[in-house]
Amino acid sequence: MSEADEQEQQNIQPGYTGPSLARGNVPPRSERVWIDRAEQLREAIPVLLQSPVIAVDAEFTQGRFLAKAHSTEKSNGPRLAVLQIAVERVCYVIDGLRLHDLSPLQAVFDNPNSVTLLHGAGADIRVLADRGLAVVHYYDLEAASRSIFGQHESSLAAMMQRAFGAHLDKSLQRTDWSRRPLPPAMIAYAARDAEVTLALYAWLKARYSDALAAHEYSDKDSAVVGVASWIAPFLIGNSPTSVEQAVTEAKAQGVIRNKTQIASDCRAALSVPMHPQQRSRLLRLIADLSLTQLVSDIVPFLSANTSDVRGAAVRALGRLNVKSVRENVEPLLNDPVYDVRKAALNTLNHFDGKVTPPKQRHTPTKAADGTRTWTIGAEETSQKNDDDDDWRARLRSIMGD
Repeated sequence: MSEADEQEQQNIQPGYTGPSLARGNVPPRSERVWIDRAEQLREAIPVLLQSPVIAVDAEFTQGRFLAKAHSTEKSNGPRLAVLQIAVERVCYVIDGLRLHDLSPLQAVFDNPNSVTLLHGAGADIRVLADRGLAVVHYYDLEAASRSIFGQHESSLAAMMQRAFGAHLDKSLQRTDWSRRPLPPAMIAYAARDAEVTLALYAWLKARYSDALAAHEYSDKDSAVVGVASWIAPFLIGNSPTSVEQAVTEAKAQGVIRNKTQIASDCRAALSVPMHPQQRSRLLRLIADLSLTQLVSDIVPFLSANTSDVRGAAVRALGRLNVKSVRENVEPLLNDPVYDVRKAALNTLNHFDGKVTPPKQRHTPTKAADGTRTWTIGAEETSQKNDDDDDWRARLRSIMGD
């Protein structure tokens, strides 16, 4: 590579550089219905059950806010304050603080004839679960958008601009949602997120149906079928132990016999259909285990149809440091998604022995007067690399031959 080409390679263009598909019509504002009584909620259920698609969003409040208006609540974690459910022509905005019994909504989430939509499902799923509601089948539009456009361009506001060419107000995102009565402007703000989520689903379905289908989730996904038992917890994301400890325990239990079996189990898992997030976790696990013999099995994922898997494959190859795949990695410098381009650049720099020190630490030190300082330099990076090498050495020793 010439010096000019190398310099050009370092200048990774930010943002999404892929094709811009036709925008849709700006989502209309539906009728907004405020619900704070049990009978109102019961009246809404038949409408929701008849709707083929429902968009769900939630606004949370922290314990410090709850203490002001609801002194009986003693939690510092996020609590459901407002729940928005949008269907065609109407959006129900439900008072999650006044209505203690939300159980009638479970029939809606269990409806096999309806699709539930969420944008950034994780937090919403958790706060709903705290209220006894389980969403067993849904699409995560944030994950789908991220897989197409990258993690920095998948927010609801970013997608509103991309899909409809319109601005989405997010100024009240961190406001106090425990205040009552809730002003009409806050009710309208909450409803708008659900309305936009509903419209975004139709836009994605018409233009990116494969990516959307890849981010369909159900309760069956809590178990990964067809992979070794010691691998599954890492794919689901609920492993109670480190990779090092998991391998130690699996060997003690006779689940793993030797390093050859570890590689064989991981190779078999690569061929099992799974969600992109699980695939990414598997690729990271393979890199954690330093399974360089699986490099040829990883390379095909550089062409995956989701950017999160392409990025995970590039990062895994970089960590495995098998330089023979350089020609496979270089084309991803022109990937439409910035996250993948950046991962490819980092991997190629790693192959060349180039290490770029961080400009600042992500976790600053806070002084008594409130000022923050960052430690900048190579000493801590060097220590981190030494610790990483020690960990890998211990893991190789545990894995054996």
